[in-house]
Amino acid sequence: MENLLVMLTFLNVSKKCSFITPVPGGVGPMTIAMLLSNTLSAAKINSQERNS
Repeated sequence: MENLLVMLTFLNVSKKCSFITPVPGGVGPMTIAMLLSNTLSAAKINSQERNS
């Protein structure tokens, strides 16, 4: 059932993206750490711009 869900999600998202690559086994801890780091950086920049 999990493979079906992944495939359906991939098919829906692939219509909206320019580039997409499936990740076998899911997203790893380094990817999650970098996404969190980038999110925090963007929030800091956004906060600084609003306070200027």
